[in-house]
Amino acid sequence: MPKNKFTRREFVAGVSAAALAPEALAQARPSGVILWYRQPAETWTDALPIGNGRLGAMVFGGVESERLQLNEDTLWSGGPREWNNPAATQHLAEVRRLVLDQEDYVGADRECRQMQGPYNESYLPLANLHIKMEHTGPAQDYRRELDLDTAISRVSYRVGRAEYVREAFASAPDQVIVVRLTTSDPAGMRLALSLDSPMQSTLGQPTSVQSASEARAGGVLRLTGKAPAHVVPNYVQSSNPVVYDDAEGKGMRFEAAVHAIAEGGALRADGSVLRVEGARAVTLWIAGITGYRGFERAPDGSAAAIAAVCRSRLEDAQAKDYAALRGAHIADHRRLFRRVSLKLPKLGLADAPTDERLRGFAERPDPDLVALYFQYGRYLLIASSRAGTQPANLQGIWNEQVRPPWSSNWTANINVQMNYWAAETCNLNECHEPLFQLIEGLAKTGARTAEVNYGCRGWVTHHNVDLWRQSAPVGDFGQGSPTWANWGMSAPWLCAHLWEHYAFTGDSTFLRTRAYPLMKSAAEFCLDWLVERKDGKLTTCPSESTENNFVGPDGRTAETSDGCTMDMALISELFANCMEAARALRTDAEFAAKLKAARARLIPYQIGKHGQLQEWSKDFEEKTPGQRHMSHMYPLFPGSEFTSRRNRELWKASRVSLERRLAAGGAYTGWSRAWAINFWARLLDGEKAYESVAMLLKHSTGPNLFDTHPAGDSWIFQIDGNFGGTAAIAEMLLQSHDGGIDFLPALPGAWPDGRVTGLRARGGVVVDLQWSGGKATDARLHVGRAGDLLLRTAAGTRVKEVRGPGRWVFDTQDEGRPVVLRRQADGAVLLRLKSGGVYVMTLGS
Repeated sequence: MPKNKFTRREFVAGVSAAALAPEALAQARPSGVILWYRQPAETWTDALPIGNGRLGAMVFGGVESERLQLNEDTLWSGGPREWNNPAATQHLAEVRRLVLDQEDYVGADRECRQMQGPYNESYLPLANLHIKMEHTGPAQDYRRELDLDTAISRVSYRVGRAEYVREAFASAPDQVIVVRLTTSDPAGMRLALSLDSPMQSTLGQPTSVQSASEARAGGVLRLTGKAPAHVVPNYVQSSNPVVYDDAEGKGMRFEAAVHAIAEGGALRADGSVLRVEGARAVTLWIAGITGYRGFERAPDGSAAAIAAVCRSRLEDAQAKDYAALRGAHIADHRRLFRRVSLKLPKLGLADAPTDERLRGFAERPDPDLVALYFQYGRYLLIASSRAGTQPANLQGIWNEQVRPPWSSNWTANINVQMNYWAAETCNLNECHEPLFQLIEGLAKTGARTAEVNYGCRGWVTHHNVDLWRQSAPVGDFGQGSPTWANWGMSAPWLCAHLWEHYAFTGDSTFLRTRAYPLMKSAAEFCLDWLVERKDGKLTTCPSESTENNFVGPDGRTAETSDGCTMDMALISELFANCMEAARALRTDAEFAAKLKAARARLIPYQIGKHGQLQEWSKDFEEKTPGQRHMSHMYPLFPGSEFTSRRNRELWKASRVSLERRLAAGGAYTGWSRAWAINFWARLLDGEKAYESVAMLLKHSTGPNLFDTHPAGDSWIFQIDGNFGGTAAIAEMLLQSHDGGIDFLPALPGAWPDGRVTGLRARGGVVVDLQWSGGKATDARLHVGRAGDLLLRTAAGTRVKEVRGPGRWVFDTQDEGRPVVLRRQADGAVLLRLKSGGVYVMTLGS
């Protein structure tokens, strides 16, 4: 049987034993989930990432010289400060006058700049661990790999007859990074270990702000340092971009520590280096701790306290042997990773190294590489976002620069949201938790910004967010372009993630105690922020369509107007979700009525002169028709107002907008291309979706499958495209946003046969699905909440049989059965599902 075919027996086996707990699903080892290479990484963007949500490392895999670049997710520059701008209120009325009365959009841009605050702070690298190996000859049979199923990076090679193996992983249970080196050479191995950091003080500054390393007897390496008090963003020119300050709390202290144990041979300290001679194996435990004490407190944790925690982490981890540490790590990772599997046809270069497969993708179809890319996105989310950690930032948790691109912050006009698009659909809802904690922090700082800057209730956030939960507009008090610096609708967008978590899980306690209070407060801000136009409609002003500009009626290029489509979409969605939440919780009927009345008065969506969904409230000409941002199509995705069944004309106009944007050169970044795939999936066009999948892999993916962003003649890493791409592939296979579950809504011809298990749908359902010849053949539903469920299949396919708990065996054509399964007029099938039930379906023509 061909490798890409799957039997029905294989699919339905074990249904009676299937458990509802997500970690109990898809427990077999998935195939094809290893990235591997025939050579070490030459650059940071070729290295392989490991992480436990808090600690991260990029593993280069060198032979004579190995490097692990280390990160800790709370190591940022700066500290809490005043970023609000009381003068903003003085300019707000003038902006509204210029826009609504004078149509002076350029003048409004000028006023908006006066409403800005300081730039935010930057995410920083922790240290580099260097391993210098002494070999007697060249390496042969070299292999470098990252096993996504075990979350272990592995390097193996041979020198003469001696084999060398190096494993590295980041343990979430034990909160350390572990490296183990072994050799079959009877003489053992010789190596040197050292730590350094890119954070160095300038000449003449006090030594306490410098990073310094030392080796100690007993196999201990320590590096201590103090982060900058401020780092100017990399996109801003500055004569003094990295500012150190010796005062306590002006920049946080940090420590990285390594404990080495050699099996056989000798280990000794030599200055700042640990030297090992004649060892058969060496195990390294790596810990990293900072002086961060919460976003509202100065990062003034003492060096002694940091050292004590670091030492304790190492001691606790060393209480286990290597096998126990490794086993606990794998079990913890697989509990999340193995919930979902995806099998697509193996063709072409499926067995070749990953970089060779990527280079060959343009000429040879390789669906299995798409499946690997999908799982890599899930792996990266597990590695960069765990309960109790910071959320995944622009680079997840991996960064080697003191001035990283865009400060490696949380960019909240799409990027941090895209990081979590796959969290629910791809069965990693626990990994969503750090984003919820970020939102809770922003609601605190954002309430102050709403009051000081705008005189409004509730809470507001803008374009850039850092560790300290900066909520005010950035721009250094007038230097930023309003289209990004002043954009102030991130709170409603972030609140959509709260609602989605409830929609997928049905967790009413989460809705009552955490989500709804945050959503309600954000809605209160929006009620105060809306202003009435002369026609009685409610609009927002100032309003920017993210990072885009337009040509005003006077022929000048401008950014600020009123009632941009995205503003209206986000507010409309937030109001609707709050109303539904209030109904579900049986509370706040009066508030819900206010939202309903205001929502009815919002500026309506409009179709422009080209048949496109308008981006602005007026049908302006686009100054940048190929803009990578496509925010006006939010109601198509990730929103759900526009579908083939609801608001169909606007759904069709969204397609026109997408076609125009792409024809003008849009989606030229990885994250933007990933967004386009999601759009095509919601437009039910599998071929166009696959075309963009192929472009994402061919043009916006690095050798280690990192998402790329153009930067002059080179590229930089930006993780959102990885997450957005994974979410898009799931969206092509399963959708649940339109009142039911749709099987294979955007399946391309390039994936005629396949199987996916463990995808989540709204309503608390986990779905396994198999298809052949481009049509669904079998499905399995794991039901978490009782209720009626509408199932839809692609044209030419219907549900033929359902098997489930007890007597639930029904043929859909047998009208004599009890009404627990009913065919709708449009071919959809309505099922009444029992909580805890597992339902197996046969589908056919």
